[in-house]
Amino acid sequence: MPNAPPALLAAARDVAPAQEAVGYPSLFLLVLVGSLVPVVPTGAIVSSAAVVAFHDGAAYALLLVFATAALAAFLGDVALYWLGSRGVRSRNGSRWLDRLRERVAPEQLANAQRKLERHRIPVLVLSRLMPAGRIPVMLACLLGRMPLRTFVRGNFPACLAWAATYQLIGILGGSLFPEPWQGVAAAVLLTVVISVAPPVWRRLRGARGA
Repeated sequence: MPNAPPALLAAARDVAPAQEAVGYPSLFLLVLVGSLVPVVPTGAIVSSAAVVAFHDGAAYALLLVFATAALAAFLGDVALYWLGSRGVRSRNGSRWLDRLRERVAPEQLANAQRKLERHRIPVLVLSRLMPAGRIPVMLACLLGRMPLRTFVRGNFPACLAWAATYQLIGILGGSLFPEPWQGVAAAVLLTVVISVAPPVWRRLRGARGA
């Protein structure tokens, strides 16, 4: 804006810090809540934030999105596992454990338990990357009485890989489209397709087998 008035230039310079002050805490809270309540599309949120950071042009913006998303996902997973472990130890269970059970089909739980018997840490890492794979594996870990320390050791690299994957989806969407909103729309659409495709495929296979 070579001919823009000084007041407009000053306002433009003030927009970026304001967006950062609001955006990163919001990203952290949304991913944290999405980890605790597995109905929030956290992958789409991270991809959308990555699109905005990519168009911002600052290298540190993408790094902050990655660090914020990974930390929030890690803390949310650990908190959910801790709440679920209290339900496993309690005679009456807990609402958190009941919610996890409601979201996992018996065959999914049995499959996760078989995989955990052979490979613990790799299964935890892959479960974060697989759509709808985190909750069955977490429930299998809870029912198998996996110590919290072991879960944390496997969940930390899982959250790093998860944040990096969805950030790459956002960067791809941001690089393909000139406008940020177009990249956000593409990233959200891609993450929705990724999350919806596995359960749809399982239903089709089940119907075909029946």
